[in-house]
Amino acid sequence: MKVLAFGASSSKNSINQKLAKYTAQLIRNAEYRFLDLNDYEMPIFSVDKEHEIGIPVLAYQFLDELNGADIIVISMAEHNGAYSAAFKNIFDWASRANLKMFESKKMILLSTSPGPRGGQNVLEIAADRFPRHGAEILFTFSLPLFGQNFDENLGITNSILKSELLDKLNSVLS
Repeated sequence: MKVLAFGASSSKNSINQKLAKYTAQLIRNAEYRFLDLNDYEMPIFSVDKEHEIGIPVLAYQFLDELNGADIIVISMAEHNGAYSAAFKNIFDWASRANLKMFESKKMILLSTSPGPRGGQNVLEIAADRFPRHGAEILFTFSLPLFGQNFDENLGITNSILKSELLDKLNSVLS
């Protein structure tokens, strides 16, 4: 099984990247690939820009990564209640190349933040939107208060939240 994971953020120290990687590695007997959105930096999407330059090669490369996976694990960064600008731009370009960009792939959709809501706003937006682009969302999970509930070496340290994630993961993978 091939698992593709990334945090939907361009931060070099993305807490969402950490959560996506941690969660992906809980999937046993898998081959993992981790993306950094900084590798897919493109001009800001606009119809005018698309007519001028076409769809950038990086958008197709991003789609190739998605297409090569059996399961996609995305942890959504929340910026002002919505997608990060970096992710939204990649999403806009990739969906112009292929509206059903997730190609019926199974997806685990996550979010985290330093605050008590754990990025739930963006998680709800993505959970509503991504199926329209071909995603089969297996489950969603939000980790609140990242700094209090996650350790670089141990992963999720809050036993209730860790059990919730493991239960969801085990129910869809069994």
